[in-house]
Amino acid sequence: MHKLLSDMVLFGELPEYSLLKELGNISVCCENGEGDMDIVRKNFFVQVKKLLEMAVKYGFEGDIWHSYIIYLLIMDENPFTRVCEKKRDVEGSIVEFGKEDITVFKKLYDYDFSDMERTLGVNTMARVKNFKPAWDESAMYHKNICEKVKALKVVLDKAESDEDFFKCVTDFYTAFGFGEFGLNRAFRITTKADDSVKFLPINNMERVMLDDLIGYEIQKKKLVENTKAFVDGKKANNVLLYGDSGTGKSTSIKAIVNEFYGDGLRMIEVYKHQFKYLSQLIAQIKDRNYKFIIYMDDLSFEDFETEYKFLKAVIEGGVETKPDNVLIYATSNRRHLVKETWKDRDDVEMDNGLHHSDTMQEKLSLAYRFGVTINYQRPGQKEFFKIVVELARRNGIDMPEDEICAEANKWELSHGGISGRTAEQFVTHLMGI
Repeated sequence: MHKLLSDMVLFGELPEYSLLKELGNISVCCENGEGDMDIVRKNFFVQVKKLLEMAVKYGFEGDIWHSYIIYLLIMDENPFTRVCEKKRDVEGSIVEFGKEDITVFKKLYDYDFSDMERTLGVNTMARVKNFKPAWDESAMYHKNICEKVKALKVVLDKAESDEDFFKCVTDFYTAFGFGEFGLNRAFRITTKADDSVKFLPINNMERVMLDDLIGYEIQKKKLVENTKAFVDGKKANNVLLYGDSGTGKSTSIKAIVNEFYGDGLRMIEVYKHQFKYLSQLIAQIKDRNYKFIIYMDDLSFEDFETEYKFLKAVIEGGVETKPDNVLIYATSNRRHLVKETWKDRDDVEMDNGLHHSDTMQEKLSLAYRFGVTINYQRPGQKEFFKIVVELARRNGIDMPEDEICAEANKWELSHGGISGRTAEQFVTHLMGI
């Protein structure tokens, strides 16, 4: 195994003490009879434990050694995986290097541990190759990764030759990509010690779809039309969803990502205090073969907050043009995002002659840079009752309609008034009775 690992060029940068690298070191000890076999055996069990922990974390089952090798293949970022992500049937020197490395992975995929286990006096890998989960781990937070590993495992198990194996892997890269962006729908960002941006997958994003949001058909249609143009490579606008709280603005954004995930749409959630990193963030994603929505929830600014100036420069007006694979979608309870005062509307302040109309135009200019603005208003009582009844029926609540409406009316009076959020909270209450 150690010799196989040393032959890899593009996929060869394994972290120190990683499972595969440690198994390679163990294979050297077993082949050459070097070292204290008790210590080597203990290290072997440590690596098996890592494999089992990974299986539980990601929901792997069956031959989890195969699952692990597939995980390495689909998570590694290198020049070859980036090329395959962008184009099918690529050629050139980089492909030759990729073929050689993936041939090594085929040998690792079919690796026979019997000699190693015989030397160590253990019999562990038979159970590793027939792993039965204690529960449905695939329902855990890493469902995206689990599903992709299982799908690729099905076709790789049938690959009889190195060429078949190579084709299955490269077809996967072209269809789904690789790494965190290929396997996850949504991300947050954080910063490393050197102040560079790091992406954190959101593994438990709500799988809501647009049909789950009752009403707001015009709003959803506008959002779908703009997003579909975006994922189809056509011109599309940044979008601002504004209006009353609890009306489904944030839910619409989540749903649109779920609807178009299969078309390569990804979402990156950015908080207000992170706007200064927007240029860095965009620089890291502009060359990837995905469409990215930079999502800003509940966006608004007080008079003393100046972060909106970073956002204005990124949306429009900076020296560097915003890439075609990036759009900004934001939600807000304020139409104009930045707090206005009546004093802003007075053109001249009598104390010192300052022109406040300039200040007001600066504040309004941020909202104007969103090409599509969609208003979400609170439903009327009739629409509210319709939402409540529909949600109740979808969740299997068998109560007379008039009784549901009467109870919903009582609930909204003491729980924030009429809104879609209030309706959902009420139905959740009924489900818990």
